Amino acid sequence: MAKKFAQVKRYGLEGAESMMVALDSLLRSANKAGVADVVLGMPHRGRLNLLTDLLQYDPTALFSKIKGNAEFPESLAASGDVLSHLASSPTLHYGQPKPLRVALLHNPSHLEAVNPVAMGKARAKQMYLFDKRTETDCHLGDRVMCVQLHGDAAFAGQGVVMESLGLSNLPHFTSGGSVHIIVNNQIGYTTPATNARSTAYTTDIAKMINAPIIHVNGDHPEDVAWASKLAFEYRNKFRKDVVLDLVSFRRWGHNELDEPSFTQPKMYTIIRSRKSVPLLYEERLLVSGNRFADSRQQLKGEGVIKGQAEIDNFRQAYFDLLDEKLKASDSYVPKASQLEGKWEKMTLATETISKANTGVDVPLLKAIGKASVAVPPQMSVHPRLEKAHIQSRLTKIASGNKIDWATGEALACGSLLLEGYGVRICGQDVGRGTFSQRHAMLVDQKNESIIVPLNNLAAQVGAESQGFLEVTNSNLSELAVLGFEYGMSIETPDVLNIWEAQFGDFFNSAQVIIDTYVASGESEFGWEWSFWLRQSGLVMLLPHGFDGAGPEHSSCRVERFLQMSDDRFDVANTSKKVNVNWHVVNPTTPAQYFHLLRRQMRRPFRKPLVVVAPKVLLRLPAAASDISEMGPGTGFQPVLGDSTIQDSSKSAELFHSRIFFFAARGGFGSTRFHFICFCNQGREGHFSFWKTVLRPCEGARGQGSQRARCAREAGGALPVPGGGRTGGDIQISYGARKKHKTAARTRLSCRGWNRYYPTRRRHIKAAQSRASKDTRGLFRLLALIPLRAEAQSKSGRAKLASGQHPRPHHGLQAEPF
Repeated sequence: MAKKFAQVKRYGLEGAESMMVALDSLLRSANKAGVADVVLGMPHRGRLNLLTDLLQYDPTALFSKIKGNAEFPESLAASGDVLSHLASSPTLHYGQPKPLRVALLHNPSHLEAVNPVAMGKARAKQMYLFDKRTETDCHLGDRVMCVQLHGDAAFAGQGVVMESLGLSNLPHFTSGGSVHIIVNNQIGYTTPATNARSTAYTTDIAKMINAPIIHVNGDHPEDVAWASKLAFEYRNKFRKDVVLDLVSFRRWGHNELDEPSFTQPKMYTIIRSRKSVPLLYEERLLVSGNRFADSRQQLKGEGVIKGQAEIDNFRQAYFDLLDEKLKASDSYVPKASQLEGKWEKMTLATETISKANTGVDVPLLKAIGKASVAVPPQMSVHPRLEKAHIQSRLTKIASGNKIDWATGEALACGSLLLEGYGVRICGQDVGRGTFSQRHAMLVDQKNESIIVPLNNLAAQVGAESQGFLEVTNSNLSELAVLGFEYGMSIETPDVLNIWEAQFGDFFNSAQVIIDTYVASGESEFGWEWSFWLRQSGLVMLLPHGFDGAGPEHSSCRVERFLQMSDDRFDVANTSKKVNVNWHVVNPTTPAQYFHLLRRQMRRPFRKPLVVVAPKVLLRLPAAASDISEMGPGTGFQPVLGDSTIQDSSKSAELFHSRIFFFAARGGFGSTRFHFICFCNQGREGHFSFWKTVLRPCEGARGQGSQRARCAREAGGALPVPGGGRTGGDIQISYGARKKHKTAARTRLSCRGWNRYYPTRRRHIKAAQSRASKDTRGLFRLLALIPLRAEAQSKSGRAKLASGQHPRPHHGLQAEPF
């Protein structure tokens, strides 16, 4: 490539060629030991060498890609990613009874971000091969191995490395041990080792998990092969991580067009005086004659170097082969290799905004609801849970109404389990739920044994079989854990992977995974690059709400997800098919959430789902659903309207956030008002619903409002189409909080407290007087409704109305909106 494509950045392996020896030795050892699948995650360095030399990637396809031709068939309307992100999944034969399947994952340019993805995919493969879901029922690592390649500077510098290592020995995350190979070039771009880490060795971070570290000189390929075998033997024996430090160098700059001597003149003076590793080994073979041949090969005359001419002939034959591949690249036609194996029943989505019948028979739903809180008689449940969770749910299920959020989720998961799907809910404290609402797992108060009632669902409802619900309380990591869940989701379409942030604000710690994988793993916003065509049904639950918790516990930054959507929100053509990269949805009733989860698995394709999840509405009686809303013939509704409308000619209030609807309808005990309230429940990026839903309200004037600041939340990201008009005579204006640098404002409760609530009362009274005159006054009133705990209670409202102040809190208190 240096001769034919001199201006191409190939990120070659020159100086660290022994990496190929290490991987070849590792794969052979794994195949001999019975490993069937290897999941490989690596950065850009040496990727093309590995693809074409070991992983059987056709050089014709590579040359065609370099020439600017499509990586995928034209029917897929995708051109693929850059050279250093290419992937392959070959089947290798090493003379063993069974072949070895190797999956080299796509990697983003964010170094080390692929690590947790590879770990998650490896675990999912193991679970699938054994058809098990718990560590006690299978031996992780028997059939699947995870291999991670790293650069020395990135391994020491990137936080995701530490987070991923922290997952390696945890229940629900371990995949039977990973083999780490560090291609130690002793430099990172232009950063020398002395500035790249605070430790003596780049591998020292692996000491946090007591992983053995093997240092080997890359100039000696035979030693590298032996060290690689040793690393595998350790991993295979103890099923824990092991690190191989391949000490080598980088012959060129960060890429072949770079000049490294600008910053490392002495280092590169030495490097340029050195012979390449292949040339050094070639000379060694010529001296020893048959050093690499075993005794049987020597007797047969095999594996013996007879002279320089034989080496030259071998090299020339390979060059001739590459020349043929280069010529063939002009007429190369890429093959479709997507949606194979476990994904063969899936299809490429042509329209994601589709209606799906996700309802379930009501008697079955009631049986699932009862089973979701069924515990063995000998189990000692916490008395508060016995009353507030178990008995409360049984009462709601029996009546069929007032189904809350957690119950709707349990019904969705349980119904999917009975249909044979698996469900994995992962995140910090998800077993109980951040807001103590879920309790999918119950802990015995005497011996701390854990039971997941839905895993006994089949016996409770008389079904023959069911899927498995894996409730995974993760460690305090977002980046690695979300990457792990994404890796699991791309392995099989038959498991619903759900990741819940403790609060929606905390997703930003995992922003790299969201940007590079979740949002763009299948399509990069419709652009002509980074199109990997990897479907994922991952669900992200992001609790969101301005309810007095302060700027770090209020906003999931909805605007960021909307900006990363490839939807044309300014187009109101409902007849046009819409295919988006993911769904950003704000469900506000348990029935809506129920249908969303079921739709994820019932459709013939997979799309990520971002749920702007509620907090206040989790237990709000006004936000409950009837079980009939989950019955046969029902499904997810993109927009929920107000059925109590009586006179559409009157001024109408159009709300973007349904929490205002519950406030105005008396859900928080506030005054009832006569107005229309619409909520954009789903497809927040797709605004064609404005024209359709408002058609019955011709002649009305609308006020679009929300709790969020227009500059930072959905209002700022998504303008009303048509300059404030939806068609006909409907006028739409917009109102929201003022712009502010933080998601929610906070003030000191110990300073100016007596001035705070009297001021709020005056604002509320003024807004009440304006509410009967125009919709903007009504919006102002709703925006002032305090959602603090004191204001939600009857006593708090009574004190507020009488001029008394709720009891001050020490420390910081946030404004309710």
